[in-house]
Amino acid sequence: MSNEIAKCDDAKRYAQIVLDIQTRALDSAYDYEIPLQLAGGVQVGCSVLVEFANRPALGYVVGLSGETAQGLDVSRIKPVRELLSSPLFEASSVELAFWISREYLAPLSDSIRLFTPPGGTAKLKKDTSGTWTMVHPQAGPVDDRWVYLNKTADEYKPPKNAMKQRAIIETLRFGEMRVQDLALSIENPAPSLQALERHGVVTIEHRQRVRGRREVGTRTQAIDHLTPGQKQALETVNEVLDSLSEERRGTASCCPATLLLDGVTGSGKTEVYLQAISRVLDEGGSACVLVPEISLTPQTVSRFRSRFGEEVAVLHSRLSAGERFDQWELVRSGKARVVVGARSALFAPLKDLRLIVIDEEHESTYKQGSKVRYVSRDVAIKRAELCGAAVILGSATPSLESLHAAGLCSTDEGLAQKQDACPVPLPGTSRSFIPVVLPERVSGRPLPPVEVVDLAAEFHAGNRTMYSYSLRTALLETMERGEKAVLLLNKRGFVSVLLCRDCGYVPTCEQCDTSLTLHKHPAHLLCHYCDGHTPVPSVCPECGSPYLRQLGPGTQYAADQLTEILPPNATLVRMDADTTRLKDGHEKRLEEFAATRSGVLLGTQMIAKGLDFSDVTLVGVLLADVALKFPDFRASERTWQLLEQVAGRAGRAEKDGRVIVQTYWPEHVAIQAAARHDRSMLLAAEYTERAALRYPPFGRLANILVWGKEDKEVREQASRIAEKLRPLLPDAAELLGPSPCVVSKRQGLYRWHVLIKAPPRSDLPGWLGPLLKQVKPMPGVSMVADIDPQDML
Repeated sequence: MSNEIAKCDDAKRYAQIVLDIQTRALDSAYDYEIPLQLAGGVQVGCSVLVEFANRPALGYVVGLSGETAQGLDVSRIKPVRELLSSPLFEASSVELAFWISREYLAPLSDSIRLFTPPGGTAKLKKDTSGTWTMVHPQAGPVDDRWVYLNKTADEYKPPKNAMKQRAIIETLRFGEMRVQDLALSIENPAPSLQALERHGVVTIEHRQRVRGRREVGTRTQAIDHLTPGQKQALETVNEVLDSLSEERRGTASCCPATLLLDGVTGSGKTEVYLQAISRVLDEGGSACVLVPEISLTPQTVSRFRSRFGEEVAVLHSRLSAGERFDQWELVRSGKARVVVGARSALFAPLKDLRLIVIDEEHESTYKQGSKVRYVSRDVAIKRAELCGAAVILGSATPSLESLHAAGLCSTDEGLAQKQDACPVPLPGTSRSFIPVVLPERVSGRPLPPVEVVDLAAEFHAGNRTMYSYSLRTALLETMERGEKAVLLLNKRGFVSVLLCRDCGYVPTCEQCDTSLTLHKHPAHLLCHYCDGHTPVPSVCPECGSPYLRQLGPGTQYAADQLTEILPPNATLVRMDADTTRLKDGHEKRLEEFAATRSGVLLGTQMIAKGLDFSDVTLVGVLLADVALKFPDFRASERTWQLLEQVAGRAGRAEKDGRVIVQTYWPEHVAIQAAARHDRSMLLAAEYTERAALRYPPFGRLANILVWGKEDKEVREQASRIAEKLRPLLPDAAELLGPSPCVVSKRQGLYRWHVLIKAPPRSDLPGWLGPLLKQVKPMPGVSMVADIDPQDML
């Protein structure tokens, strides 16, 4: 949108309003007249009541103007009926929402909702007096009544029989109290409080309660002794922030920069973030910090709150709706100027945003998988462009796309030049990256040595457990020294598959095209896609055979075997989606592991990155091959990233670390690259393959998903899309499919897809969006275009 839309003054008679109606058909704002009684109150970001198609509708103001769109009959313009809220977002958020809608082919209303308060989709509600209000069904502010003594309290003499009034006055001499707490010691204080308030003895006021707020621990100071890499990184960050400050003062012009902080595990990236944010806060700005896993949030929040105290707000999905609303409100009010959280934190209403940090930027969880399917990294870069902010992308294992954009692409210069690989802006943005390398650990110690164990050789040697002789010995030695170990197995449950050895039957989910996972404690078969569950059969349901084989051990199975290995005094903490399901589950597991003198943390990928325990000296990967056979062109990259990240949990302080990786594929390049801490091995193989197949970063992808209850109709719709698009695509684009998705049925819906490949810097959504509008979906069949997908399962 243009800057003209974002401006507001008393001469603006018309409001441009996005209706809160979820459809791609309404992909623009509509003009409404601002009545005189609402003049001055209607601002960009406000929610309003309007009429659309002869029905009341909720809308968001995205612009103000003195005239209507060209050629529009003024007499037909409807007025804004009511103002429902103060501004919920600012003008730059409006422009970002329009960009998101276009870039990811999402309904405009859904893109606007990203910036509105948490607590469910807003609804209109009409009270008994006929007044309309906007409500969030899951959350809203909660007020507490507080009471305190006025200065005139000493002059007041309560009546002789007013015992409660005397008790209230004496209690409040110790300080103000919530009325609710006062009622715990004085029964039914309300009448007496009202009498005291009438006499001016006490004041009763409403204050918004912040749900879930926790006490801030001991404040810490910035670390003075930085490594050379940290000093260089901060110098680069400060240079960027200096240039942005000069631009705000009007003494210079510059393009906001994106820095790729490429630091080995344990190199002190977080301290760089903290000191950069400290500068931003000192200058009156604000900052946003994204983490990929909720499991990382407790440790990250602890470090940030110990440095910045109450100025830190937290936003992620494990908070209750009320807690998220209160944290969002703290940000909007300006009481919190640092936001830490998952994807949604990117849209917090921060004022004067000057820095966005994306930690572990390579993680696929930064891709939103439903509704608005945005890529957090790219949206962050765009928001920074609009706000004049800097972006820091941090990782020990950056994505190939980010390495590509930073020029840290391949050791083979010929390949890089041939493919025009280094550096280039990311799709949808105008930025290439500034690389900043942290090559050494803060402790000064080297990265831990990695031992690769061939599980096939272990089996041939007679080992029938999932723990190799080497790992078993290392675990016992670690426990004897009173140290800790981290074990990774990226499969939860007891076993992945039950197999009948007589007829080959495998229990599968009726709603999804996937096998059921066996869980114990209690015993049941569970679908990890729809959470459907069924009892464990004692015999094969097909042939009645009692010979059911358990295949593909998960974390529950690994924990059962581990208890037989560990000494009785060793603590075992299991951390996966099952043990962290409840609120604060991640935090409680991590606190339990931190508190134990000697123990093992066994878990899925949520333990592989970001966690910093100085007394962990052993890391074991029970099965490194889990993701290598996935039908995904990123399988090798993600396996290497996971292994390199989890290896970095060992030896982060004074004591040396050790890593043992168990695999059936020891010669695979991802395994070898992680074992040698040599990224160039992986890059050489991946760049050659991706360049030949035109996969990112050498191409852009769009995955058009089609789903419905009837397989025949879904298949027909997917075929129509392919037939319609194939002759209309640009010459450099390629269409593959249609074909069933890898998971061809999920939650009772059949799934097909069409894949489109385009040149790396092409405006893929710009030409694909209009083409898709020409394809009408069949009744009962849905479709969506996933731009820049992170998986195609």
